Amino acid sequence: MTAPRFEGSYLGAADRISPAAIMECKICWTVYDPAEGDDFRQILPGTPFAALPGDWTCPTCDAPRDQFMVREDPGAQDGCSPAHIAHLTEALTADFREIWHAKMRDVPLVNKSLHVEAVGFAPHQGRPLGVLVAPWFMNLILLPAEGEDWSDLVPGAKEAIDFPSGSYEFIHNVRPMVGGYKACSLFSPMSDFASQMQAVEVARAVMAELFKAENRAETDRTAEIRATREAELAAAEAAEAAPPAEPTRRAVISAGLAQGPGRASDE
Repeated sequence: MTAPRFEGSYLGAADRISPAAIMECKICWTVYDPAEGDDFRQILPGTPFAALPGDWTCPTCDAPRDQFMVREDPGAQDGCSPAHIAHLTEALTADFREIWHAKMRDVPLVNKSLHVEAVGFAPHQGRPLGVLVAPWFMNLILLPAEGEDWSDLVPGAKEAIDFPSGSYEFIHNVRPMVGGYKACSLFSPMSDFASQMQAVEVARAVMAELFKAENRAETDRTAEIRATREAELAAAEAAEAAPPAEPTRRAVISAGLAQGPGRASDE
């Protein structure tokens, strides 16, 4: 398949622009913003220019997409290349496909109409950010920047990360293929999703709403996160002298994926 090309910057090489690149028709100056998509062609928000269907044309003048120029590329300014994003998301999905086939397929609470898919990954402050959909969870995932090594992250450690829409709690983890990453739980289990398409649509909507400041009043959980963490620390101190607890129901249904006290599960 021939890679999509376009007029203007980088001699039209689509692999030189990021998924966040905002493009402009050189015929009528219509803008394609991946954050908004294209209602006319039912292109979902979060769809990069390079991922548009081959027959996509300018919604205003019908010019082919090779007549579009780069207007601005926030992702390129972040210094996170498309190749780096592709490499890490491929490793991420491979890691969780292995979990799915090896450990999760027979767990009762999984949604077998879904499969593992990385959705909407784009640069955020130099690091790939997107949503991972799996039959048993949907998580917001932050991956390391180029040249950044997160292999020393402590699984189970928690971190509040700020976005325009609010502050969200991420859990650190490390997997064999992708290495270190940070995950914020969105949905688990996934029984409410009727299809993969529906789950992907929700994932793309999350990526759009995450950067809308008007959502901050509803999502700012800084105080809640701090209070929860303080309560966890107090409970841990009180339990130090207690005998070992029986395995939790969460550990049982996750088929051993929970990694014990102080370590996060892969959910």
